Amino acid sequence: MTDNRRVTLYHSPNTRSTGALILLEELGALYDLHVLNMKAGEQRQAAYLAVNPMGKVPALRHGAAIVTEQVAVYLYLADLFAEAGLAPQIGDPLRGPYLRWMAFYAACFEPAVVDRFRKNDPGPQTMSPYGDYDTMLATVVGQLAKAPYLLGERFSAADVLWGTALGWTTMFELVPKLPEIMDYVNRVRSRPAAMRVQAKDAELAAAQQASG
Repeated sequence: MTDNRRVTLYHSPNTRSTGALILLEELGALYDLHVLNMKAGEQRQAAYLAVNPMGKVPALRHGAAIVTEQVAVYLYLADLFAEAGLAPQIGDPLRGPYLRWMAFYAACFEPAVVDRFRKNDPGPQTMSPYGDYDTMLATVVGQLAKAPYLLGERFSAADVLWGTALGWTTMFELVPKLPEIMDYVNRVRSRPAAMRVQAKDAELAAAQQASG
């Protein structure tokens, strides 16, 4: 592994960037952490807004390249460290399903969950990016019921994304704690990389609380 693949992850503990940090650990990647204290509003200061004008994490720096948006960060990292095998490559029959579930997360799952949380009317199905919440959720649960992971027996970066997100959304009761979902969440959470990051985030959060 050469140093020109070293990346910097902009991270705040116990946020969306936690999943990206888990992915870096799963990949065995070379990385540095730039830790932001979101409770202190560091994500809204000029230095970070120059990285991501949306003021959100995760963001990734690789050389001169800046990558923002959660799914883009996952796709970029899994391809950059392709030897880890967490992203089916072009020509692999699983590449299409892999990209489908990555895109489904951003295009359907998150909008549906946010609308449900805010009690927004999604409007007519023809105008909604996800159709309706129940169909969206049934699609996810149906896939999880088939095999241990989204791509069957093969663990991928998509599982880091979905396992982390479903862990948060079930904890906050935005998604029901169905057996298929919780078994999957626990399967992903129990992996060594996820456990290392859980400990790291606890350490970072405690340090920020002590300094604040």
